[in-house]
Amino acid sequence: MLSRVKIKRLPDSPGVYFFQKGKNILYIGKATSLRSRVKSYFARDLIDTRGPLLVKMLSEATRVEHKVTDSVLEALILEAALIKKHQPFYNKAEKDDKSFNYVIITDEEFPRVLIVRGKDLQNAKLKTQNAKQKLKVKNEFGPFPHGLELREAIKIIRKIFPFRDTCEPHFAKASRGKPSTACFNRQIGLCPGVCTGEISKLEYAKVIRSISLFFNGRKSEIIKGLRKHMKQEAKLRNFEKAAELRNKIFALEHINDVALYKRKLDTRYPTERGFRIEGYDIAHISGTHTVGSMVVMEDGILAKHEYKRFKIKGKSKDKSDDVANLTEMLERRFKHNEWRLPDLVVIDGGIAQKSAAEQVVRGGTSNIQTVSVVKNDKHKPDHIMGNSKIVRDYHHDILLVNSEAHRFAINYHRLLRGKVLK
Repeated sequence: MLSRVKIKRLPDSPGVYFFQKGKNILYIGKATSLRSRVKSYFARDLIDTRGPLLVKMLSEATRVEHKVTDSVLEALILEAALIKKHQPFYNKAEKDDKSFNYVIITDEEFPRVLIVRGKDLQNAKLKTQNAKQKLKVKNEFGPFPHGLELREAIKIIRKIFPFRDTCEPHFAKASRGKPSTACFNRQIGLCPGVCTGEISKLEYAKVIRSISLFFNGRKSEIIKGLRKHMKQEAKLRNFEKAAELRNKIFALEHINDVALYKRKLDTRYPTERGFRIEGYDIAHISGTHTVGSMVVMEDGILAKHEYKRFKIKGKSKDKSDDVANLTEMLERRFKHNEWRLPDLVVIDGGIAQKSAAEQVVRGGTSNIQTVSVVKNDKHKPDHIMGNSKIVRDYHHDILLVNSEAHRFAINYHRLLRGKVLK
């Protein structure tokens, strides 16, 4: 039997733990805190919370070993690699191989990075947008037991190494006479420009190699290569490129995996805890059928059951006054004390809209952050105004919420306008 004394000696750090019977590995798991996680296996309600299978495993285990990682993200990746290598009985018995998740890199001129289910990987059901063409897999990583956490991990990795997932390469569009328009992920900085021809095959291959190294647990090798490349660019006085590489090195050395911590904490109460973002937008045509939308994101997931729609009554004589309309919508929203308050409010517009929103939001509480997505003349995101750390940490989520609020507002506006025209 395991000794509780040995458990207390485990570090309060992220990492991977191994339950063993002698040298035989019975079960592998990852942890935000190794000490707290392993200690939880001695809880009285273990059979209710984890089931009889792991209770049986615990009765067989004679020792527990561990390996510390620099971050929760790296613990997630190491867990998958070790499960694949050792194939512990209780990991496989707890969950069927076909229901695990895998990360794949496709065998294409500009490879895609995708998350797929084990059953699809085994049955070769991976297809492109053209249903007749099946994808070939160049590399696969997994199995990953935790699907939601894997998606959060991919979001973190993609902020450091933007990659292609669904967009069509520039050369393929050009061969059919199509314009090289930027995909949505390119607009928000998560695609390096495969769809627009902004990145060469050679440069993109370097991105894919870095992602592969990261999933193989070779982060130090990536950093070493980036440092060498950064010095070369600096010598050539390509300071903008050198700064970009420096930022990647910093991101790798200080991986922001707060989302993974929160995902672990909020598994049982996903709608009552965690980071909440609310996005707002206004839609009208020359001040007619003016409506507002509120969309909600909880820990990176759109909570569509909490979306709200507002018919703007119009305190201002000019019903096309977006600042006044936004103020009205926010005032009405913050009168609802029964609705959970957001941690971050995302609005659309410039300084006037941001100032108006902050005035309403701060009237109720000073803890809520407000950011504004400023658009260019083509109504595409140009930059985000607000706290620089919030913008950096939640850049992708902010743009996604802003886009979703716009979509939701437009749909409601069209619905009302359609009813009038009938």
